[in-house]
Amino acid sequence: MTSKGQLVVPARLRRKYGIKAGTRVRFVERDREIVLQPVTRQYIRSVCGLLAEAGPATPDLLKERARDKQREEARRGKPRSR
Repeated sequence: MTSKGQLVVPARLRRKYGIKAGTRVRFVERDREIVLQPVTRQYIRSVCGLLAEAGPATPDLLKERARDKQREEARRGKPRSR
């Protein structure tokens, strides 16, 4: 590590993981480790579909908000309006 906090990634690892000049990286703390994760196109493609199976959350959030509003109105004694 340099005095400016810069690290050198060995050429073998740069080639293996597609790290080039300008590649963004993220640092993740795990237990007592620091993991360097290159943010490459391949990495982005691999995480893009992680939440796809769950589907959009908007309809569920709107239903929950409507229930919250009904409970709040009932608590205040207001009639429900539509």
